[in-house]
Amino acid sequence: MPKFEVELKKVVDDSYEIEIGYGLADQVVEDLKNGLVGNIHKFAIITDSNVEPLYARQLEQKLLDAGYQTGVFEFPAGEKSKTRQTKAMIEDAMLERGYRRDCCILAVGGGVVTDLAGFIAGTYGRGVPFINYATSLLAAADASVGGKTAVDTPLATNLIGLINQPQKVYLDLESWKTLPKREIYSGLAETIKHACLADAEFFDYLEAHMDDILALDQATCEHIAEKNCSIKYHVVMKDERETGLREVLNLGHTVGRAVETVSEYRLLHGEAVSIGLVAEVKLSQQLGYMTQEQVERVIALLKRAKLPTEIPYYIDREKLVKKLYTDKKVRDGKLRFVLQDGIGAIVCFGENIYATPISEETARGIIMQL
Repeated sequence: MPKFEVELKKVVDDSYEIEIGYGLADQVVEDLKNGLVGNIHKFAIITDSNVEPLYARQLEQKLLDAGYQTGVFEFPAGEKSKTRQTKAMIEDAMLERGYRRDCCILAVGGGVVTDLAGFIAGTYGRGVPFINYATSLLAAADASVGGKTAVDTPLATNLIGLINQPQKVYLDLESWKTLPKREIYSGLAETIKHACLADAEFFDYLEAHMDDILALDQATCEHIAEKNCSIKYHVVMKDERETGLREVLNLGHTVGRAVETVSEYRLLHGEAVSIGLVAEVKLSQQLGYMTQEQVERVIALLKRAKLPTEIPYYIDREKLVKKLYTDKKVRDGKLRFVLQDGIGAIVCFGENIYATPISEETARGIIMQL
């Protein structure tokens, strides 16, 4: 039988800029005028019900004033909205309003918005460009950088999605001033995670400046925003597709994501990750990778950031243990954990291997301690 070779070699440059500043809406318009997304003149602003009146409408008006076609697509705020159903609802609304392949998506909001909008951009019209305009500390620290987009399902978190890089990311630190205090605390969990996995000096800085961070001191906020981006960039640059090293960014998330889901999202993402970090450091100590003093420092810093360090009373711990098996790091039905090597480093278990199998019995024992 004849055969035909379909040669599709690709050379792709997915580089993009992250701009950190205050009140960046005008800069978005200026960048678009200067060709950030080429000749596209039609924009879909995807946002949630909390951010829509604060930032999305303002940005919409600036784009309209500049002569662009623009519409806002809003969904209810919260992790419960990060679903296939919400994705379909927004896609249908965009189709009804005449959006086709000649459009660009602007994600304006926190981590749920950037995750969902980036996924939509990757599949809408088989792929349209998108821009992230992050309005929360959590999004600035984690969700808006790195290109991982996804939705949640009742059976798993973040397993339905794709890697899709934005054209540019804007971190508007002015928006942090409008966040509820609880959202600030939640965002700090990912910041502390970054220090734990990659930068002992940054951990020291967080210990020394936590009061300034909570007071939203300008210089301190700029520094932590830059450090978060730098730490995540140096991981993602080496492993964009999560073939090994990028797993380190899941530090604290094996238990954290399970806690978040089993709590039925009564806990914010960062609050659940904080509990997951406590589980992780206790496991790291049990396996000989951390000292008691180091464990106490991590827990103390989480507490200073006003984050929970114990599993809430209303969570069924056996249900939580079962939920661990929906974690994306599970291989061949075995739980796998990323573990700290002291403070500022991750244990490497072999060439490009940064998570290790942990028995259900061991994981249950740690959870019962929290």
